[in-house]
Amino acid sequence: MTLSGHPSPSPHPGASSRAGRDFDLLGEALAEARAAAAAGEVPVGAVLWLDGRLIGRGFNRPISSGDPTAHAEIVAIRRAAEAAGNYRLTGAVLAVTLEPCLMCFGAALAARIDEVVFGASDPRLGAAERTLRLQEESGVLNHRVRITPGVREAECAALLKDFFAARR
Repeated sequence: MTLSGHPSPSPHPGASSRAGRDFDLLGEALAEARAAAAAGEVPVGAVLWLDGRLIGRGFNRPISSGDPTAHAEIVAIRRAAEAAGNYRLTGAVLAVTLEPCLMCFGAALAARIDEVVFGASDPRLGAAERTLRLQEESGVLNHRVRITPGVREAECAALLKDFFAARR
């Protein structure tokens, strides 16, 4: 059961179980992103999946909360850590509609999240590619995060594009 009371994401028909899981998790994150847009926030949503269930979800809230750290990923990670009763979320998958920034990717590393799945790339502020290179090129990081980009990319990008087009 998800946090919204709907059945837990199950594999998308015809897809492998991991690809299906990612597709469904991004669907949940897109619902969060739409809630952000409805609240006048940049439409980014995130969910956190652990042990077969959603334990955290969130959408961007920096404007409404007056908190520059209230990104969707941070909100979802905080809620997940509270639900799990632990700041370490080993085995978790963080799904987010936009490539995480450096702050959010750092939070995923600190929480020991296993995988970050995201939709749209962020060539300006996205940290996944940078972090992936750091993971591969140095022994600095003691935790590695698997990165799965481009899941439901067109939908995620269109939501952002439409939001900003309406603002102009």
